[in-house]
Amino acid sequence: MRIDEFQRRIEAIYFGKDSRRGLAGTFMWFSEEVGELSRALRRRDARELKGEFADCLAWLSTLASLAGVDLGAAAAEKYARGCPRCSETPCSCPEPEGV
Repeated sequence: MRIDEFQRRIEAIYFGKDSRRGLAGTFMWFSEEVGELSRALRRRDARELKGEFADCLAWLSTLASLAGVDLGAAAAEKYARGCPRCSETPCSCPEPEGV
């Protein structure tokens, strides 16, 4: 499934609920899902990771829809030529200090 197809599918399933919740409320749910992904990464459970990555993508898609952003088009526009800063693939930007 392509990103635009996924975004439309998530809209079909959840857009009504998400619209009523609003952008700020939906962002809080997205943040909670990112926390669940963090826990799954620490546990290294492949099945749990799949579910949490899928949930994060679904909530991110919902946020994009609420904000009127086509997620696939935005990603393609920003990353089509490689790294947005250095335009290289792979990125050749120096790592920030302390990372």
